[in-house]
Amino acid sequence: MKDRFQELLNNACNKIKIGINDEQLAQFYSFYQLLLEWNGRMNLTAITDERDVIYKHFIDSIAVLKYVEFKENSAVIDVGCGAGFPGIPLKIMQPEIKLTLMDSVNKKLDFVREAASVLGLSDVSCIHGRAEDLGRDKELRNSFDFCVSRAVSELAVLTELCLPFIKKQSLFISYKGGSPEEELNKAEFAIKELGGKLEKVEKFILPETDMERSFILIRSVEQTPQKYPRKAGIPKKNPLYEK
Repeated sequence: MKDRFQELLNNACNKIKIGINDEQLAQFYSFYQLLLEWNGRMNLTAITDERDVIYKHFIDSIAVLKYVEFKENSAVIDVGCGAGFPGIPLKIMQPEIKLTLMDSVNKKLDFVREAASVLGLSDVSCIHGRAEDLGRDKELRNSFDFCVSRAVSELAVLTELCLPFIKKQSLFISYKGGSPEEELNKAEFAIKELGGKLEKVEKFILPETDMERSFILIRSVEQTPQKYPRKAGIPKKNPLYEK
């Protein structure tokens, strides 16, 4: 089973033209096994089929490396990391980054903590809390070179939750479906209000599927005003739309 898994993953990486070594293949297999084990105890993911996990979780998480360079020692925060996507796969592929995994559900952080330990990943920290609260923490605010999020909230909401974490001129990367135009239009005011600027949208088809995916790259060009993020729950209930 391990050999088959690693062959499938290696082939998948070849399809998106991203190199992967034997150690990384072994780490992904261990991550998959751990995901299945924990998923029997708690709801981490509805996707458990070997091929589906490879493409819809692992490849989907790391495909951004075709478009963005994470330089050595870059500080990266994964907001709403859930079962560790995209943060853990990115750390496997780019072990030199300093990764912070953040989620409001502590049980999910228990899983990613164990995953990081089992996989031998260093420079990984886990923070429990809501982004609305943690985005005001002086030690976390304006502290990261990259923020990534595969969370399902709409872009206007995610921008308010994520931009406060990154330094000026740093990058927020939102993982979205293949047709984000409506979300982008609705988020235009929020992006500007929060000190960001849309840099580009990279689209691709997830190999072996008909799933269209997008990476929305938002550059922090000004410091986010101190009044943001607003109190917990407000960004989702009342997104920053232009009045």
